[in-house]
Amino acid sequence: MLEKKIRLEHSHRILFTREVFAPANTTIRDLLLLDQPAKVPRVLIFADDHVISTNPGLLDAIRTYARAHAEVLDLAGEPVILPGGEPCKNDFNLVQQCWQAINDAALDRHSYIFVIGGGAVLDLVCFAASTAHRGIRHVRFPTTTLSQGDGGVGVKNGVNFFGKKNWVGSFSVPYAVVNDFAFLESLTERGRRNGIIEAIKVALIRDRAFFEEIERMADRLASLEQGALERVVQRSAELHVEHIATGGDPFELGSARPLDFGHWAAHKLEQITHFEVTHGEAVAIGMAVDLVYSVKHGILDAATAQRVLALIERIGFETFHPDLLAEGKSGEPVVLEGLEEFREHLGGELTVTLVPKIGQKLEVHEMDRQCILDAMEELHQRVLVAA
Repeated sequence: MLEKKIRLEHSHRILFTREVFAPANTTIRDLLLLDQPAKVPRVLIFADDHVISTNPGLLDAIRTYARAHAEVLDLAGEPVILPGGEPCKNDFNLVQQCWQAINDAALDRHSYIFVIGGGAVLDLVCFAASTAHRGIRHVRFPTTTLSQGDGGVGVKNGVNFFGKKNWVGSFSVPYAVVNDFAFLESLTERGRRNGIIEAIKVALIRDRAFFEEIERMADRLASLEQGALERVVQRSAELHVEHIATGGDPFELGSARPLDFGHWAAHKLEQITHFEVTHGEAVAIGMAVDLVYSVKHGILDAATAQRVLALIERIGFETFHPDLLAEGKSGEPVVLEGLEEFREHLGGELTVTLVPKIGQKLEVHEMDRQCILDAMEELHQRVLVAA
């Protein structure tokens, strides 16, 4: 058999700015000029209703920006407003609504889709964009600490189906990701805090110096100081993109997903609580489970685990939720079903990333269920003692 390998390269642009739709800000203008288009490209904008309600001047700012830069940007109609938050990914009708808007606007593959919102809306709209006409160029404008530092800077899109997180989706490299730090200022305290946990996560598996920097900033982060937030969000984004670009498996053809440390339990906990527990809060608890599990399994020393747990709690996250112990039909905690769902979503064998030392990762292919139960009970007792 004759085999010929051809290397394909992708540009993965991550930009950081403030007030991106201010007429004097040329970030968008410069992006649209990169391809030296023969005609002014048409742009359809989708926006998260949460963002619109907390940034009441945004729609007018977008229209003003488009008028100021009409030589490079032609709005293809009014922005499409979609419900934000994880529940939007449970309604496949919203995917069809996105496709309908794209069709009605007569977009083609030389057009652009701009998506402004949190991670859920980015997942939803970018899935629609990546499947319309087999892929329309899309630019992400993440607006939360979680999406700016983690999910929004990646190459994955998806919606929930069959009651499973991100069961339907695609891999598609966005034309660009634009992180506008000004959006973070309009978030609730809960929303501002959420993304810090993903910074801790990526530091644990990739960058000990960054973890130690987070420790030094813990009090500033706990009080949600804007400068500290921007620093951890930007470094978190850089580390996530570095992994995607250099980790050797950007489209996850293998069974490993090191960036999902703590996520097998987190995803299931989100489902169990009907997403009342946010993704960031669930990841904090999922990480806590895997940290204590690692101590019990001889992978991580107890002092390091306590150091990390103390940091997570100091910044304002819980490390236990009662629904971790909620029983399923089998009589075991239903959260354990997350292991099989995690394996199924990856394909192939179960691969869970654990942390043997700060800044390092270890992949394991089986998890001791009794040890997991013991870890969850220890976290439960930790809460009771603290109370």
